[in-house]
Amino acid sequence: YLDEKEFLDATAVAQAAPGILAINIAILAGYKVKGFWGSVCCALGAALPSFVIILLIALFFHNFKDNPIVKRVFLGIRPAVVALIAVPVFRLAKTAGITYKTAWLPAASALLVWLLGVSPVYIVLAAGFGGFLYGRVKGGAK
Repeated sequence: YLDEKEFLDATAVAQAAPGILAINIAILAGYKVKGFWGSVCCALGAALPSFVIILLIALFFHNFKDNPIVKRVFLGIRPAVVALIAVPVFRLAKTAGITYKTAWLPAASALLVWLLGVSPVYIVLAAGFGGFLYGRVKGGAK
């Protein structure tokens, strides 16, 4: 098994790697303990329970989606879902350096996608091009 120092090291590496932190830590811990197959088993063990639960709900949702109790439960869950999405978004925005002066960019992007149906691919391409131009202008000013 992993001792505390190895676990903290694995956590640091997992935070640097792209993807879900729990899966990254599971892969690193599994690899440390049992090599490649340990990492595969740990990744599946971390991901499969949630996947199976969501899959079962999706398969049988049509049977109870019109139930008034289910409708009220989903109506009550909405504020919690908004909060669960909003908190990481605001933390990420703070980390990314988004301020009140620059918040119009992601807001305008979201509105373009939501209200006008603009493909997110075009938003990403435009943002990349804008970042390129910004870098050229800022780089040239130095």
